[in-house]
Amino acid sequence: MSDPSTSDLDGTILWSALLSETTQRLAASGVSENPRQEAKWILEEVTGTSGAEFVEAMDGLATVRGVAHLDTMVERRISGEPIQYVLGHWAFRSLDLLVDRRVLIPRPETEVVAGLAMAEIDRLDRARASVVDLGTGSGAIGLAIATERPGTQVVLTDRSEEALAVARANLAGLGRSGRDVTIHCGEWFAALPQDRRGTVDLIVSNPPYIARHEVLDTSVVDWEPEMALRAGDDGFDDLRVIVREAVHWLTDDGVLVLEMAPGQTADVAELAEQVGFTAEIYRDVAGLERAVVARRQAS
Repeated sequence: MSDPSTSDLDGTILWSALLSETTQRLAASGVSENPRQEAKWILEEVTGTSGAEFVEAMDGLATVRGVAHLDTMVERRISGEPIQYVLGHWAFRSLDLLVDRRVLIPRPETEVVAGLAMAEIDRLDRARASVVDLGTGSGAIGLAIATERPGTQVVLTDRSEEALAVARANLAGLGRSGRDVTIHCGEWFAALPQDRRGTVDLIVSNPPYIARHEVLDTSVVDWEPEMALRAGDDGFDDLRVIVREAVHWLTDDGVLVLEMAPGQTADVAELAEQVGFTAEIYRDVAGLERAVVARRQAS
C-alpha cells in the first residue's frame, strides 16, 4: 500500500496482513462506522473472492498489482467517497447492482418501497402487469420487480442519460429476467409514449424529495447526484407533479407507490386523495413513515 514499508513488501506480504492494515487505516481515518467490515469488502473486491474462498485467499501472498489496486480503493474511501462507489456495486434485495456517482446509492428504505410495489402487483393479480419506474436511477426498483415478478412488463425512465447508462448495464446483467424491461429517457411522464396513457397498472418512484436548503451529510451532498436529491424550495416539486399526473396514466384501478421523507407523507397522501386516490402511509425498516401507496378505485 502507500506506506513505504508496505511497498517494500509487495509480492511477499500476506493478504491477511493487508486486511489488518486496511482495517487500521479506515479506523484511523474516521470515515467508516465499521472499518473491519469495509476492509473485508474491499479485500473481497481486490481478490475476487468471498466466503470460504476469501478465508483461504487471506493465507496467500499478495501480488504487486493487487496491492496497487487495494491502495487505490483505500485512498478513495479515506477521501470520503462512499464505500458503495468505491466497490462499484451494491446489494438491493436479490440484486447486485452497478453503482457509481451517476446514480443514488440504493438504500434499505427503497427496498421496502419495492416490496410495497410488488405487494400491489400481487393484489391486482394481472397476467402481465404493466409497471413504470419513474426516475429509476440505477434501475433498482424496476429491475427488482422484473426479477421477483417474472412476466411483469416494466418501463424504466429517467431524465439523466448518465443514470440510464447505469440502468442499462444493470439490465444487461439480468439476462432472461430483463426481457420484459424497456428504458425511456425524459422528464417524468414525458418519457412515456402517449399510447400508454390509461394503461399502466402501477407507477412506482423514488423521486427527489429534499428541500433546496436542507443540510445533508457530506457523504451524500459531496458524492451523490444533486439532481436526484433536491426538489425545489420545499422538496415537494417532483412529488406534486407525479401525484397530479399519475391519474392520467394509470388504469381505473391502478396504483401509485411513492417514496419520500417522513415529514412529507401526510401532505402527499392528502394531495393524492384530492385528485381521486385512496391513500395509505407505510413505514420503513426504521419505523419511519416513508411511503405512500395511492390506489385508484375501479369505476
